[in-house]
Amino acid sequence: MCGITGLWSSGQGPHPSELVVRLTDALRHRGPDASGHLAPAGGVAFGHRRLSIIDLSPAGAQPMVSASGRFTIVFNGEVYNFAALREQLEREGRAPAWRGHSDTEVMLAAIEAWGLERALTRFIGMFAFGLWDASEQHLHLVRDRLGVKPLYWTRTPGALAFASELKALQALPDLDTTLDRTALASFLAANCVPGTRSIFRGTHKVAPGTFLTFSEWNTEPRLTRYWDAAEVARRGQATRFAGSDAQAIEALEALLRDAVKLRMVSDVPLGAFLSGGVDSSTVVALMQAQSSRPVHTFSIENEVAAYDEGSAARAVARHLNTHHTPFTVTAKDALDVIPLLARMFDEPFSDSSQIPTYLVSKLARRDVTVALSGDGGDELFGGYTRHLYAPRLAAASRFLPPRLRHRLSGAITSLSPDAWDAVFESGRPLLPVMRIAGIRMHKLAAALDADRPEGVYEVLASHWTKADRVLADEASWPAPRPRTFAGDTAEDLTHEMMLRDLTGYLPDDILTKVDRASMAVSLEAREPLLDHRLVEFAWTLPLSMRVRGATGKWILREVLARSVPRDVISGPKMGFGVPLGEWLRGPLRDWAEALLRPASLSEVGLDPGVVASRWAEHLNGRRAWEHHLWDVLMLQAWRQALNRQAL
Repeated sequence: MCGITGLWSSGQGPHPSELVVRLTDALRHRGPDASGHLAPAGGVAFGHRRLSIIDLSPAGAQPMVSASGRFTIVFNGEVYNFAALREQLEREGRAPAWRGHSDTEVMLAAIEAWGLERALTRFIGMFAFGLWDASEQHLHLVRDRLGVKPLYWTRTPGALAFASELKALQALPDLDTTLDRTALASFLAANCVPGTRSIFRGTHKVAPGTFLTFSEWNTEPRLTRYWDAAEVARRGQATRFAGSDAQAIEALEALLRDAVKLRMVSDVPLGAFLSGGVDSSTVVALMQAQSSRPVHTFSIENEVAAYDEGSAARAVARHLNTHHTPFTVTAKDALDVIPLLARMFDEPFSDSSQIPTYLVSKLARRDVTVALSGDGGDELFGGYTRHLYAPRLAAASRFLPPRLRHRLSGAITSLSPDAWDAVFESGRPLLPVMRIAGIRMHKLAAALDADRPEGVYEVLASHWTKADRVLADEASWPAPRPRTFAGDTAEDLTHEMMLRDLTGYLPDDILTKVDRASMAVSLEAREPLLDHRLVEFAWTLPLSMRVRGATGKWILREVLARSVPRDVISGPKMGFGVPLGEWLRGPLRDWAEALLRPASLSEVGLDPGVVASRWAEHLNGRRAWEHHLWDVLMLQAWRQALNRQAL
């Protein structure tokens, strides 16, 4: 795991070798062990910050040149099957004289032997890299299939530049930092800047599953898509798994076991995040089954019971006999982390679980350098509440006139979130156990007003919408995304939601959060459930093997049940939240009100009246607007940090 940078200069301005050092120094946190720089051609320079994981010797240092001298690579991530690829190259008689045992060296040999695109289809891993081809005089920028590792690029008046994080590109003397208004609107809706945009106009992300090829520093790149999640989903559903439940469970466990095994290869201490939920518990169970000593696990507990996962994590840890380390997060911990967030994420980012994610990463880094996580299980196997209920809601709403749906929505919101919490508490056991029931009921009310089936997803997965009129420039709101699964059956809608989560919410929010939070403390996070072989297999499964009745992740639960008794994993889904609403009314109130000043909101094009109204309703408990407000607060905190940096 590392931080990478690169420049292709016009020859005007600072020398690229000097400038790339400045860019690379901005990523010291991603690679505290060593720094490397190389200029493979006139006007081209690469930089690397190293977090040593595989081959700790100088033979694993980067930037690295291929045996023939044709290719130079600067690489962030891991190719987990490098040992098998190395053996294959040797069998084919296409292996060079190996200098070390790093995956980087094997990647270069594979690219020389098979070509870039064919090599990529054989890599199992997470990666983002820049590759200079001295023969063709081309620069390739490559990102892994699911978007686990980040890669930004931009063009200034004098150079093309790329980096793992936006903060490195901000070291460029002439970077355009004008806000992209569409990116800003998308952030307000999604609590992150999604897709290939960045918050800065003219700076972009490489899309997952693609690589860009530049033939000159100042020309538009050619895009090659070597893996397409939407096509994987369509193809998988067209050629469904035809075996029995038992056969599917067996096949999934075999894939999971291998995915976990590959990600346990490390020359440094390794552990795992453990929430006590299905995903992380499955990963830890398979780790422990393949380890000769107790796996070191880490979890976050919360002093507010409704958000606490501590007992579940401890129960799983006891059953699996892991070496478990918990940490209880308090409001003070949040206050201490908040000043770090704007710089940590580089652009507005407001998934509030960023706080516990950073804290659990910091906790793990005391003892290990690598931590496995359970990210991806919800997206692949139908684990979100919206996967269970939104298709039914969309189907039912087709039979209700819009006016009736609007009145029903209003009736639900006539009770405050706290009142709904009391209703569900007093209605046990007739009403289902539901954490933060009031917030969920208000989300349901908003979904009832959706004007089309996929609109239910957009409401449930979004915060601010165009209808809120919070942004003065309404033309900035992006157009609705076209559908992949065109049918209107509950199954079509569920598949559409799962695919949108896999290609949007997962890389743009979840993986961004995990990457920045873990790398802020120089910790490598690995996600076994995002092995592309698992993704491809999951999409061949009939929906009934993933979502069965009111149970999401059915097949994953069956795999876990072979290692952990069902009653140990029996509670409702918790997520990784924090009591943000309470904190904003209490210890964070003064900080929030300082950022919500009308003049400051107007500067960025937000309507102060709309924000003030929601703040007032949140403070008096009338509505639960904490996530909408957190979007605005994180935007304002980011702007504040950017202004300080410019001074």
